[in-house]
Amino acid sequence: MSKKGFNTTNLHSDRKDNPEHGVLHKPVHPSVAYGYEDARHLAEVFQGKRPGYNYGRQLNPTVTALQKRITQMEEGIASVAFSTGMAAISSTLLSLLKEGDHIISSAFLFGNTNSLFGTLQKLGIEVTFVDSTEARFVENAIQKNTKLVFVETIANPVTQVADLKAIGQLCQTENLIYCVDNTMTSPSLFLPKSVGASLIVNSLTKYIGGHGNALGGTITDTGLYNWSSFENIYDTYRNEKPELWGITQIKKKGLRDIGASLGPEAAHHLAIGSETLSLRIDKACKNALALAEFCQNHPKIKRTYYPGLLDHPQHERAQQLFKQFGAIFSIDLADDLDCFEFLNGMETIVSSSNLGDNRTLAIPVAHTIYYEMGPERRASMGISDAMIRFSVGIEEIEDLMTDFDMALT
Repeated sequence: MSKKGFNTTNLHSDRKDNPEHGVLHKPVHPSVAYGYEDARHLAEVFQGKRPGYNYGRQLNPTVTALQKRITQMEEGIASVAFSTGMAAISSTLLSLLKEGDHIISSAFLFGNTNSLFGTLQKLGIEVTFVDSTEARFVENAIQKNTKLVFVETIANPVTQVADLKAIGQLCQTENLIYCVDNTMTSPSLFLPKSVGASLIVNSLTKYIGGHGNALGGTITDTGLYNWSSFENIYDTYRNEKPELWGITQIKKKGLRDIGASLGPEAAHHLAIGSETLSLRIDKACKNALALAEFCQNHPKIKRTYYPGLLDHPQHERAQQLFKQFGAIFSIDLADDLDCFEFLNGMETIVSSSNLGDNRTLAIPVAHTIYYEMGPERRASMGISDAMIRFSVGIEEIEDLMTDFDMALT
C-alpha cells in the first residue's frame, strides 16, 4: 500500500480501525471499568498476554485512537497520552530517571518545564542548562551519569532555534536519550525523528487541538533509541520487544502510577481538532510572518523576534528544518510605551496565556508566565520587561494589522 499524505492519513485514521457502526470518528467511551465473561482473560490483559482494556486510568478506546493519530503524525512506533503536556514531560522523566542521574536541557525553556527541572534537582537528579543553539555546549556538558538531553524546537518566547540536527548526532554517538518538545512547531511543520529524536513531546492543547477547548499531551517513541542499553529499565518491562521497553515503562510507571490520565471527552475534542492542523497552522504562520515584518519596521517597536525574519540568528537553520517558521513571535516595545496600555488598546487580539489557538493571543511575558523565574534568569534568556509574546491565529491579516496600528498610535 502506498504511503499517503499527512492530511489524508490523519483524516482517515479512525475509519481505518473500523469503529463501531461504521462511524467516521471514534466515539467517546466514558466507561472506567471493562467487564470480561472469562476472568482468565481479565488476568491475561493485566499481565500483558492479551490485548484489551483493564481500567480507565491506563487505557480507554477513545484515547487509544488519539494515540494512534499522534504516532502516525510523528512517524513513531507508539505514543502515550496524558492529561496535559506538562504531565507528559513530568511523568516521562520521573519514570525513566533516578537519583544520581544527569540531564542536559536547553536554557531557553518554557517556564513550567524549567520549574519542573528545578523540582528534579531537589529529588537528586542533576540538571545542566546550556545554550542549545550550538551543539558544542551540549557536548561540553556531558558527564558520566548523563542519561538524557531535552530541547524544544523553537524556544518560547524569544524564538531561539535549537541546533536540532547536530544535537541528535551527538546523542546518537553518546547513546543518550534525545527528547524533543515539538509543541511550537507540531508534526505538521517538523518531524523530530528526522534529526534523531528518541522521544517526542507534544502539548496537544496547543496547535494539534487548536481550539482552546481541551487539555492534553503525548510522548511518542520514534523507535530510534536502543532501550536494551538503558540501565534504568525495570526487569518487569524487559519481557517485551526491546524497542518497546521505554514506552512501556513510561506507560506503567508514568501514566499508571502517577495517574495524569487523559479523559475520553478531551481526547475526542483533540482528535477532531487535529484534522485541520495543517490548514490552521499554514494560515497562522503566514499571518505571523506578515505581522513580524510589520513590527520589525515600526519605529515604536525596539526589536522583533521571529525565525522567519532574515536577521534572526537561526533563520537559515529554521528555513532548512521547518516547513514554515511557526506562529509565535515576540516584540520589545520602545522604552516610552507601556506594555499593558498597548495590549489594552487592542480590539481583536486577546490578552491570554494560551498559545496555538485559532485566535490571536498576546501576553506580557515578564509579568506573567515567566514572573516566577526572577529578573536575573529572565535576562539570561533574553526576556525584557517590555516583551510581549504573540500567538498568531487565523483571522484576516488586515484585521490584525488594524489592531497593531490602533494600539501603537
